[in-house]
Amino acid sequence: MTLGVAAETATMSNAAPAEAAPAEATSTAEGEAPPAETAPAEGKAPAEAAPAEGKAPAEPAPEEPKAPTPPPPDEPTSEPLEVTVEDKSDSSVTITWRPPKTIPANSGLDGYTVEITKEGTEDWKAVNEDLTVSCRYAIKNQTTGDRLLVRVVAVNSGGRSPPATIADPILVKEVGARPKVRLPRFLRQRYVKKVGEKINLVIPFSGKPKPVVTWLKDGEPLDPKRANIRTSDTDSILFVRQAERVDSGSYEMCVKVDDFEDKAAIIIQIIELPGPPASIKVADVWGFNVALEWTAPKDNGNTEITGYTVQKADKKTGDWFNILEHYTRLNATISDLIMGNTYTFRIFAENKCGLSEECARTKEEATIVKEVIDYKPTPFVERDFTEAPKFTTVLNDRSTTVGYSTKLLCSVRGSPKPKIMWMKNKMILNNMDNPKYRMISTGGICTLEIRKPGQYDGGEYVCRAENQLGKVDTGCKLEVKKPVYADADKDKEAE
Repeated sequence: MTLGVAAETATMSNAAPAEAAPAEATSTAEGEAPPAETAPAEGKAPAEAAPAEGKAPAEPAPEEPKAPTPPPPDEPTSEPLEVTVEDKSDSSVTITWRPPKTIPANSGLDGYTVEITKEGTEDWKAVNEDLTVSCRYAIKNQTTGDRLLVRVVAVNSGGRSPPATIADPILVKEVGARPKVRLPRFLRQRYVKKVGEKINLVIPFSGKPKPVVTWLKDGEPLDPKRANIRTSDTDSILFVRQAERVDSGSYEMCVKVDDFEDKAAIIIQIIELPGPPASIKVADVWGFNVALEWTAPKDNGNTEITGYTVQKADKKTGDWFNILEHYTRLNATISDLIMGNTYTFRIFAENKCGLSEECARTKEEATIVKEVIDYKPTPFVERDFTEAPKFTTVLNDRSTTVGYSTKLLCSVRGSPKPKIMWMKNKMILNNMDNPKYRMISTGGICTLEIRKPGQYDGGEYVCRAENQLGKVDTGCKLEVKKPVYADADKDKEAE
């Protein structure tokens, strides 16, 4: 029963929405609480309050659309670049080109149209029905011997670009061999000659039929008074009898067969000796040193300066000597000069040809002043070398055999030279009285030689050294042994 009433109520609400307001007012009057409503936004009028239950919210009014900005107008491209003949035969011509330098971003590039006309007419006709996107095109089905003018136009939505035209008419004729300059390897870099030398350059080339050879110097025709050109079927000769600096420059040889050509560039540089440095001065003098400064020469001989040679001469002799060679800087310090001398300096510039014929010379002289030295020698103090006698090597005890000579050795020092005395058993020995003893004293070495000692020559020996400062003794014992005989010898002695 309740479901049926709800369905009937919903049907009535859909059928007559206008009756919802009275029904709501009636239920409110009977004391029923009205449904909750959303509070109106602050600052809005009461008319903008939320709609009654069962109604959809009102949609805002749509904004009026703005007028669209018109797109920028399409623009054509610039003309194609470097239109040249690549190949040709008796009935076709093949050309190439480069894309335009300027291509608008909004219109781009759709393709190219190739147009031709015969020489002497202005009736340009397109040879490609559809635009070509390639930068190479073969113009076919032409008549042998015709002379054609060719141009290329770039096309896009903005229209046609300015045409790029080949300046000279193209002869429709097959070429036997394209022209080619065979430049020697040594001419592919700068060719350097000295002033006065001759230039004789032989440059081979090829082409069929015989190419037409032309020469240019710095973009201008050659001066026949300065250079001679001799051309044969296979090579061309550039000859200058005596080169001068005006002959320096960029030479261009061009060989051409019909519409094809080949070029070769040769850089020729004529050099000579440089001029002297522009100026030179003595910047400073101190001690045994001189500082020099100079400037580069005004004339470098048409080539770079590789160095400088610095020379000096003293006022006494006037002879020049090299002190710096192949020096690359514009200042130098000259050292190890002689005190009291006065010097003059000169400088030569140097390049690939050699040293300059003239030099820059200092106007002022550089004098190395003598220093006044007050020498005070240290007073000489004589040293006292006097010394009392002292044995550096003493006597050592010895033993010998009867009949065998022996020596007693010792060494002594002292100043003044000490007097040497030998004693045996406290008795002074004198070699003058007894030839058995020989006493020698040389260089501080004292020797006592006992010749063929007997059994009674043994005992205590003393060597005494004495001078004004004192005396000193050294002693030893000498033992003289009897000789040892064999048993047979004893028997013989017994008999």
